[in-house]
Amino acid sequence: MTLSFFDQFMSPVFLGIPLIAIALILPCIIFPTPTTRWLNNRLIAVQSWLINQFTSQLFLPLNPGAHKWAVMFMSLMLFLISLNMLGLLPYTFTPTTQLSLNMGLAVPLWLATVIIGMRNQPTVALGHLLPEGTPTLLIPVLIIIETISHFIRPLALGVRLTANLTAGHLLIQLIATAAFVLLPLMPTVALLTAALLFLLTLLEVAVAMIQAYVFVLLLSLYLQENV
Repeated sequence: MTLSFFDQFMSPVFLGIPLIAIALILPCIIFPTPTTRWLNNRLIAVQSWLINQFTSQLFLPLNPGAHKWAVMFMSLMLFLISLNMLGLLPYTFTPTTQLSLNMGLAVPLWLATVIIGMRNQPTVALGHLLPEGTPTLLIPVLIIIETISHFIRPLALGVRLTANLTAGHLLIQLIATAAFVLLPLMPTVALLTAALLFLLTLLEVAVAMIQAYVFVLLLSLYLQENV
């Protein structure tokens, strides 16, 4: 029986236990825990250096009031990268291909930035709904458009992450299927297809890291508007 290509995106269940729960816990296990010693091993040293570099680059344009979000954003970045990269391994499941999970991450964080803006500087936060110098006749229309654009932001965050990872996994499966089918018929074409599959896998590794970075970067931009 031929299965659908979209079956790989179904949340697997084993003995009544949803394996997505195990996949969500796994990133917390694979990362080494820093110790209180003066000297750590090379892996922890590289991990700390990368975290410091990313945090300094991400929060460089932000106001000092937003720096308290550094731990949350860095944790989210590592969490998303781990889930995206682990999903590229054989016989694994990618939780970030589920729109419900991505929206569960995007909506609360976006709403937190909006609430902070309305609490700390309500005039500036509401001023984003109406550009300066707008003609009087266009004020109601622009307020409605800007309000809709603000509510679309979390949807765009979740859909972007889901769509990019889903498209990459589908392309990998399509090209892998074509390579297996062409192998007994046209071995040369099958080898070229396998080489293309290898290059696409490298591209998907880059996409897994870039999409996690874009997710956190857009959240930091939303935070910058409200701090």
